[in-house]
Amino acid sequence: MKITDHIKNAKGKTLFSFELLPPIKGQSIQWIYDAIEPLLEFNPPFIDVTSLREDYIYKEQANGLLQKVSYRKRPGTIAICAAIIHKYKVDAVPHLICGGFTKEETENALIDLQFLGIDNVLALRGDARKADGNFVPTPGGHCYATDLIEHIKNHNEGKFLHEDVETFKSDFCIGVAGYPEKHFEAPNMNTDFKYLKKKVEAGAEFIVTQMFFDNQKYFDFVKKCRENDINIPIIPGLKPISTLSQLNVLPKIFHIDLPDELTDALSHAKNNNEAKEIGTEAMIKQCKELIDFGAPVLHFYTMGRPEQTKKIAKAIF
Repeated sequence: MKITDHIKNAKGKTLFSFELLPPIKGQSIQWIYDAIEPLLEFNPPFIDVTSLREDYIYKEQANGLLQKVSYRKRPGTIAICAAIIHKYKVDAVPHLICGGFTKEETENALIDLQFLGIDNVLALRGDARKADGNFVPTPGGHCYATDLIEHIKNHNEGKFLHEDVETFKSDFCIGVAGYPEKHFEAPNMNTDFKYLKKKVEAGAEFIVTQMFFDNQKYFDFVKKCRENDINIPIIPGLKPISTLSQLNVLPKIFHIDLPDELTDALSHAKNNNEAKEIGTEAMIKQCKELIDFGAPVLHFYTMGRPEQTKKIAKAIF
């Protein structure tokens, strides 16, 4: 079922969902099952599965020179989505990214997803590789999320890259990312909204936000979207603080602010256990406010660790 239909069928009730990272290579599918099963009691209508592009490492050769080697750490998103649907009968939402994939590879992925009966995709540009200062498009691939959305929309209309074969229309529901505190590459919020509007005009049907810890940021983001005639569902993305180091790491990596009340509380935590408890209580409060506001779904970035999310969900659902 499409995400938009799940939301419509909920008739105003806030739903619960979460996101998974594919496990590090060498781990079995049981890692995924262990990350999912503790959260099934909250009836998630869908589960996101991220996708990561290749990265590079440098290996020293016998002659002392460094060789640049491409590698992938994690198994395929599509296979994990297929396993989730087969085992749990829950909709899986794969992330499709521009970086690391040619247009042909993207089309092959869409064909596989259509074959598996997957109804939703999250279309993203993707992050820069660690070895690159900025995002570098893959030769023959898409440069921007808008280009990827247009590709998916063409697929929905039966327009393939190569017209020499009989084609069939798909019906993917397309999600995109939104940034309540602005994408770090955008010069200002107004520019960021222009890019978001382009994604909606290209065919996006729902938005999942970057994590945030100040609900007013989300409230203002929703208001600004509606003022810009962006009227699709806006799903808040959430991640509770679980370690003391995240007080500095999360703002650095995700370019977000933490509210004074939360940082003041964390400054008195003596260890990670206390920090996790503070983060849990803060997230419970944050979620209750979001439910009162009418958020369609609370979407948790679990990173494959379900215990803290389960404790929060028990307190609010």
